[in-house]
Amino acid sequence: MLTVVTWKWRPPRAYRSTYAPETVHTLKRMVAAHYAAPHRFVCVTDDPTGLDGIETIPIPHPELIAIPPPEGRNWPSCYVRLSAFAPQAAGWLGPRYVSLDLDTVIVGDLAPLFDRSESFAIWNETDWPRTQFYNASLWLHTPGTRTQVWDRFDPATSPLAAFKAGGRGGDQAWISHVLGKGEAVFTPADGVLSFRRHIEVPRRFRLPAGARIVNFHGVVDPWSRVGQTHGWVREFYGDTRQWASLARPLRAPEAMHR
Repeated sequence: MLTVVTWKWRPPRAYRSTYAPETVHTLKRMVAAHYAAPHRFVCVTDDPTGLDGIETIPIPHPELIAIPPPEGRNWPSCYVRLSAFAPQAAGWLGPRYVSLDLDTVIVGDLAPLFDRSESFAIWNETDWPRTQFYNASLWLHTPGTRTQVWDRFDPATSPLAAFKAGGRGGDQAWISHVLGKGEAVFTPADGVLSFRRHIEVPRRFRLPAGARIVNFHGVVDPWSRVGQTHGWVREFYGDTRQWASLARPLRAPEAMHR
């Protein structure tokens, strides 16, 4: 059985987005609506508050949360997710899993993505195609393969090494640095799209035919005021105006992309 895993933790410093419990429940609902095969949904988290009815797993290496991103404080520090590449990861994630970001909107059938046979496949979106080849908003993996991603990671030296090699964005920078080019990928042709690059400007916010997953990697979140102005976001992600977590004033987004 495939495990669908997402990750939620409290950052040790100010970050541009807040991932409330509602984001986990919403992702679970979207997966169930668009993936008919039996599956297990798991949130790996340091705070299970508000996640009633969702299977949670404690973050295996919480000390990795505190690693500062070499790009600066407004950038993500997602090194905790690298533990999914550890040789023993099958013990807590099962024999096959797919990792999804919480700022994901699912708009089409997931079977063509989740039922692929490669031992590893990852989204190919990047702003730095010469030095970074992958985006960790979505990857599919058979634990026990690509273990070098975890085995070679040193919290004291690896983030800067990946940055100096041209990588950006935390775990995805290290994954690209270690694996290099040539891994199986998800592309726009598979229906895996970037809101910022494939919809916001070139499509004038219109959802293209054939879309399956839209990743909001950037300053706009699907639950934010800007994201909610688009009808297709409200249709598939839901109307977030009633979320308890949004009862307090929203911070203005910072001008930085992942």
